[in-house]
Amino acid sequence: MSAMLHGFGNYFESEAIAGALPHARNSPQRPAFGLYTEQLSGTAFTAPRADNRRSWVYRLRPSAMHGAFTPLSDNAPRWHATPNRLRWSPKTMPDDACDWLDSLEPMLANGSCDQQAGVMVSRWAATRDMDHRIFFNADGELLLVPEQGAIRIETELGVMTIAPLEIALIPRGLRFRVKLIDTASRGYLVENRGQPFRLPELGPIGANGLASPRDFETPSAWYEDREARFELVQKYGDRLWHVMLDHSPLDVVAWHGTLAPCRYDLRRFNTINSVSFDHPDPSLFTLLTSPGPAPGTANADFVIFPPRWMVAEDTFRPPWFHRNIMSEAMGLISGTYDAKTDGFAPGALSLHNQMAAHGPDLPSWQTASTADLQPQRIADTMAFMVESCWPYQLHDAALASAQPDYDAIWSGFPKAKII
Repeated sequence: MSAMLHGFGNYFESEAIAGALPHARNSPQRPAFGLYTEQLSGTAFTAPRADNRRSWVYRLRPSAMHGAFTPLSDNAPRWHATPNRLRWSPKTMPDDACDWLDSLEPMLANGSCDQQAGVMVSRWAATRDMDHRIFFNADGELLLVPEQGAIRIETELGVMTIAPLEIALIPRGLRFRVKLIDTASRGYLVENRGQPFRLPELGPIGANGLASPRDFETPSAWYEDREARFELVQKYGDRLWHVMLDHSPLDVVAWHGTLAPCRYDLRRFNTINSVSFDHPDPSLFTLLTSPGPAPGTANADFVIFPPRWMVAEDTFRPPWFHRNIMSEAMGLISGTYDAKTDGFAPGALSLHNQMAAHGPDLPSWQTASTADLQPQRIADTMAFMVESCWPYQLHDAALASAQPDYDAIWSGFPKAKII
């Protein structure tokens, strides 16, 4: 793995075999070893240089070498709008062997993959490898957030391993498969349909803070030369399609460019917090952002709430009650979340759509309102939020599996007494 030294616009190159990577031209007339030249573009050709993401790859066979894709299922997904606050318990592990792709459960989505806008949140619970199955997503880039069990992600551009408290970012269209390092794995999948994720601007924070570009690691070139029956699956138009191949499509021997998968250790995030009074807005915890249609709004923000010190004076320290024009999908990777002390376990998911009133539950409010405000270390926690300017809709399965009594956590608050 190599570090991204200056950010997501940096340039990378890697070769699994010495001499496979050309240096004089991107597309030489006769590439070394008879390899085939191909370009993978994650942005428009005319995107500004600083934002343009594309890589040249040199592979054993052209990726165009396949037949027609056919639908894996005849059932088109159905989505439901709701203003209600909802929460889901952790996904249970399947009784039968199930790979990462088959275990995916779409939960929440907004925008439109046709318009390249919006975001989708899914969950997985896998108990076997994807061996002769390869997947890619034409609808958006993917952010994998494991909550239980380490996984090995084998991509066209190299191999990454991630465990809980680490994440992996897979560019739109890049082919990959997931294998298990532990006996099972569970986690969250974020599909960003809009502009690619990037690091947020730091503004008055200055040069340092939040996520450092050098901590995002890209893989070294790796390829698979296997002639066997493989299933290539793609997500296109919110549906899964597949085609059979007689070889592994993970056959890129060398590559260079500005588009690459990467991994990041959430424990390296440099949290910025209040030292005088009041709880900071969650935007201060933004790890990655996909810009929205207007300045200052996000198609998707990936925000984390890691271990941190709380030292502010005369302050209600957990998130206060609020209504927000942004829509919030929240998950928990480890520990507890300081605004929800009960019913929100690792692997759970919650939804607060735009203008839905929410905040701490009654026990959290009682504890925070009477606490002796000494410096406090919130140590056992790692929560995240996928915040979007678009309201989320619910998949059929999510509508059926939501906890029935989530609203009850805001019951029993005493009426204020005006003297």
